[in-house]
Amino acid sequence: MTRLAMNRFSSSLGMEPVPSLSSEGRYERLYHMLLTSIPFSLVLIDTALRVASANRNFIEKARRTETNTIGVRIREVFPDAILEFMQLEAKIRSVFDTGLPLPGAQMTYRAPGIPTRIFYYTVIPIKMGSVVEHVMLVMDDITDKVKLSEKVRMAERHLASVVECANDLVISTDAEGRITSWNPAAERISGYRSHEVRGQLLAELCETARRNDMAAIIRQLVHGDAVEFQELNLIASSGGLIPVDWSFSSIRDDASKVSGVVAVGRDLSERRALEQHLYQSEKLAALGVMAGGIAHELRNPLSVSFSAAQFLLEPPDDPDFQHECVRKILEGIERSSMIIENLLRFARPSSSNQTESLNLVALVRETLSVLTPQAKVQKINLIEDYAEPFIPISGNANLLQQVVMNLILNAYQAMPGGGEVRVSIQRESDEAVVRVCDTGSGISHAHLSKIFDPFFTTRPVGKGTGLGLSICHTIVKQHGGTIAVESSFLHQGTTFMVRLPLAIDV
Repeated sequence: MTRLAMNRFSSSLGMEPVPSLSSEGRYERLYHMLLTSIPFSLVLIDTALRVASANRNFIEKARRTETNTIGVRIREVFPDAILEFMQLEAKIRSVFDTGLPLPGAQMTYRAPGIPTRIFYYTVIPIKMGSVVEHVMLVMDDITDKVKLSEKVRMAERHLASVVECANDLVISTDAEGRITSWNPAAERISGYRSHEVRGQLLAELCETARRNDMAAIIRQLVHGDAVEFQELNLIASSGGLIPVDWSFSSIRDDASKVSGVVAVGRDLSERRALEQHLYQSEKLAALGVMAGGIAHELRNPLSVSFSAAQFLLEPPDDPDFQHECVRKILEGIERSSMIIENLLRFARPSSSNQTESLNLVALVRETLSVLTPQAKVQKINLIEDYAEPFIPISGNANLLQQVVMNLILNAYQAMPGGGEVRVSIQRESDEAVVRVCDTGSGISHAHLSKIFDPFFTTRPVGKGTGLGLSICHTIVKQHGGTIAVESSFLHQGTTFMVRLPLAIDV
């Protein structure tokens, strides 16, 4: 580039003209370095629309040489398609005529044998006084930026499609918890249109009792804390409650500051309906199991009573035989009555008896005294272990004795060939703990989760109704306690633990 051209170029950039002193060579090298290092393409065009100068960026991107570029008409440098489509020659002449720069525009450039490039270009007049002697075509290669922008737009469209098509509620809020987006699934599930809820607090759409919980979750997220899955009911436009399982994540800006929250909610209505249906099915199945066991349990005493009553229709000559028939009838009625009473206790444990202050140790001792003779018959060693003689609780003595009796009898049944049963009572914190440990057959892992279910039993039909442990569970729960079982391996015994709250005045 000549010194005159450099002066005009520097003038167009608002720089001082190149000095005409002996330092001219140094300044020429400086301008040459400047043009070489500029990261966009520069083409200086004269009034004849020839290329007066071009920097290295343009030469390399156009895959040309200075020899076949400098002094060549732009029509021979740029493809005809560019010149005609962009009307580049007309625009350059317009800058020469008006002396005004051309507003920036975008063009797609493809020279023979090179990939398509996208440029943002402008045309700047280079004046000597008031006369435009050259114009400068400045082209910035924005190909990568355009491609990146297109990828971002594609990602945004993909994300929008996912949100639009999702079956779950996808809701975004600002840092205050006000709704900023509400996807179609949220509209379908809640009955609210997007414009109806935008700007509202998400917490206000939750059931009244849990609104503070939702507000607290959003505050946690804004403070940068993680939040676990939460189940919160949403109020539908109809006024009904929709059970929703929520997961949350925070939205951060470029400065890593939380600017909003994304809440994804799964409607649990269908799952709840399915669970209720399965529960009803299980109850029907339980009734089927009960029918077989209870029918057999009742048939035996009723059959004996029926036979005895038939004998009484014809008064026998033997008074002892007549007395025996009456005794069999009474036993059958008592046995049947007991089975029915167990069913009633299972359905609704007696609440008519008043709660009273009890000594748990004395209550257990009294119960075991009744069961000790049977233990001797079955060759079972019954061991009692009490940490102290007096452990006060509040409860119903009859019901609690039934719990202890059921647990002891179950232990006996698990040891038909004899064994050991240890009953211990101790205080643990604010609870009284009764443990019944046996050395019997144990409980399989598959049955552990079912043993407190109503009518569940591993005994043969007619040998048990499966109500004993269910009744125990209900009674203990009624007393504010818990009952649990431990049985790690088969044939290595079982331990039942009953925890009851100590009396308040202790």
